[in-house]
Amino acid sequence: MLASVQLGAQDLPHFKRIVRELSSARYQGRGYARDGANKAGKYLQKEFEKAGADEVTLQPFTIDINTFCGAMEMRADGRKLRPGVDFSMREYSPGVHGEFPVYHVDTLNFDGDRLLADLARPENAGCMVCCEFWFTYKHRKVFSKLQKAGECPNAGLLYTWEAPIKFFKAYGEKVVDKPIVWVTPEAIEGVDKVKLNVDNQFLKDYGLFNVIAKVNGRNHDSCYVFTAHYDHLGNLGRRVYYPGANDNASGTAAIVTLARHYAQNRPEYDMYFVAFSGEDANLRGSTYYAEHPPVPLSQIKYLFNIDMIGDDNPVQYCEVSDAGMPQYPRFEKVNEEQHLFEKLNRGALAANSDHYPFAVRGVPCIFLENQEGSAFPHYHTPADNMKTVRFDSYEPVFKLITGFISF
Repeated sequence: MLASVQLGAQDLPHFKRIVRELSSARYQGRGYARDGANKAGKYLQKEFEKAGADEVTLQPFTIDINTFCGAMEMRADGRKLRPGVDFSMREYSPGVHGEFPVYHVDTLNFDGDRLLADLARPENAGCMVCCEFWFTYKHRKVFSKLQKAGECPNAGLLYTWEAPIKFFKAYGEKVVDKPIVWVTPEAIEGVDKVKLNVDNQFLKDYGLFNVIAKVNGRNHDSCYVFTAHYDHLGNLGRRVYYPGANDNASGTAAIVTLARHYAQNRPEYDMYFVAFSGEDANLRGSTYYAEHPPVPLSQIKYLFNIDMIGDDNPVQYCEVSDAGMPQYPRFEKVNEEQHLFEKLNRGALAANSDHYPFAVRGVPCIFLENQEGSAFPHYHTPADNMKTVRFDSYEPVFKLITGFISF
């Protein structure tokens, strides 16, 4: 069990209330359609103001993004499949409407040239090619041809993925020629025909914004920055949305409570609390901020990026920038002295969250994510909700950060 950390009775209830609100149906998964992300951003603007921030500003930017908010129906040999559970869409897929034969790829005796020749046969025209995703990735030179009009007469692709089916938006800034559907092996095994009725809408120059709150310190020559992304995956059809309680209502709620903490306990240095949008669209909000910083990046003493801490693993995962490594032993010392987590598990720096645009620009920063707990399997699924999110790691993460700053 994680150690109990006494921060004041108000913090954990406040944290839970924000997680519950952000993951509610009101925001439809905080995505880039139905105004979900922007409604959540306006809510956070008010929350930072209520927390006592001295300034709250919005930093607008635009993205191009593919969305799926209309029809979302699939049948396999007449059996209705569940969106978000049995099937999902590749983020850059166009819509698709019609009934199609299924061509199951022989992966045991695979030959790329033979596959392309086989698909060129008249009897296979207009089929959906079905294959395990990682196999297609291994042979992506062949399978990329199946996504392009004129390369092969297949209608599209079915990528099999073990449950739970995940939905991603990272590469949704484009739309390929042919539909690509994620589907569980159980749902498609032995299936001869699929019927699809899926709408997509490509949004050009869609307006989003980062929410930036500032708590003034006694000194203004340097600052600490606390970040979390508040956007999420939005909708998969008209009825299914991705609540994102753990990913990343949890991190967003944490920086709001940190803002209130420092508003009530005036810090030595200025504190910036930045709720990013566009993270699930390939770190677009944090990249824009790093390219247009309100204060020079050189003034940042340390940046803390909090993503998916709504879990219960007693081991805390983290990534640290090269510039942040000289101070990393301080985190280990705080963790050891206050008995917060069993250990800190430092992984290799990767472009997997909003710390990365800062790390590559020489900013000292750490990424905190509570992986492999009981909530982790549900991320990027409709089941990432208030029933599966966990609150064990919030207070230790809060104490780790505040302890680092006051060390």
